[in-house]
Amino acid sequence: MFPKEFRYSPKNLKDLLTEMKDTSELMVDLAYSAMIYDDEDVAEEVLNLEDKMDTLDYQIKMAAMLSTRRVDEAEGLLGVLQVAACSENIANAAGDIAKIVLMNMGIPMELKVALREAEETIVRATVAAESSMAGRTLGDLELDIETGMWIIAIRRNEDWIYDPDKETRLRQGDVLIARGHDEGVTLFFEMATTRKFVPKEIEHNKILKDLEHAVDIIVDMKNMSELSVGLAYSAILFDNEDIAYEVSALESEMDSMKYELQHWVLETAKHFEDVNMLRGILHLASASEAISDAAYGIADTVLRDIELHPIITLAVRNSEEVITRLQVEKCSPIVGKTFFELKLETETGLHVMAIKRADRWVYAPKGNTIVQAGDMLIARGSRIGEGALIEMCECKLNQ
Repeated sequence: MFPKEFRYSPKNLKDLLTEMKDTSELMVDLAYSAMIYDDEDVAEEVLNLEDKMDTLDYQIKMAAMLSTRRVDEAEGLLGVLQVAACSENIANAAGDIAKIVLMNMGIPMELKVALREAEETIVRATVAAESSMAGRTLGDLELDIETGMWIIAIRRNEDWIYDPDKETRLRQGDVLIARGHDEGVTLFFEMATTRKFVPKEIEHNKILKDLEHAVDIIVDMKNMSELSVGLAYSAILFDNEDIAYEVSALESEMDSMKYELQHWVLETAKHFEDVNMLRGILHLASASEAISDAAYGIADTVLRDIELHPIITLAVRNSEEVITRLQVEKCSPIVGKTFFELKLETETGLHVMAIKRADRWVYAPKGNTIVQAGDMLIARGSRIGEGALIEMCECKLNQ
């Protein structure tokens, strides 16, 4: 196989960085989807996107070098190049996850089922002829608000549509891959297929019980790696050291979890005639830990007080997935309610990553977390969802 030849073409640094962020995050979602559903076509697309990331990495380095003439200008772009390199590392980790499918590494069914029930899950559904989605655009449907799910890719016959926009019109037979909170899975699936969603059940036996702890660790590692990336981008967007330190703490915890997982897998191996299944688990753990490492690299620009070029914040803000923060006022109707009662993810499509409460942080808030006056919510999702969250939280005027 011959090395890929790169050709330079003039592009805007901000646009390149935004595209790298969006592409790397899309690759992670598609890679997990490929693994959960044993889809080699999706896995191949992840590797195709990895080639695209290589080209973008080359382009952004060239653009950075050509845009500097003085030492201070070069120093100003250090942070840009570090964030770009970390996006490339996230993409490489996604490629490693996709290879679990392409190299036929075994993944236990209970792990696939558990990953579908993670904090942010991935679901696949085919649009039925009688579905209310057929013939309508994503802008009309506003699925992120209606179901809490966000379509990240569409397979139409043999073609793929990545990051579809509000003008994309759905057709009968389209295979939709969506990401969102697990509460929205049933709504989304039934809306697309017109069939009742029936979660897959697995039979538990002695071997699966021995592996249950390893499965729990993997699911936690997936959740934590995705949280790390979201918090890392939040840290640079808001230039916040507190959030950056939390990313560092999560990275250390991920290391410990990987070592613990290795121990459990080795303990369990004696029950398996075919240990190929365990190779996939170890490979997935390493890839998840690599994503966390890359997130720490992004947050490191804040911790080491590297000058944050305005291009970085513009690129993050212009991304397909926006990050927003919102102060909860005393008069807000959500004060005193739990996240379970509010169903913020389902109602807005935004995932609340963290809450700043007085001088402390609450990360990955649970369903029983009660919203308090003065809370600062940091969430990620679509622009439409951002507007829905603001409307949901704003104080109501007396009639």
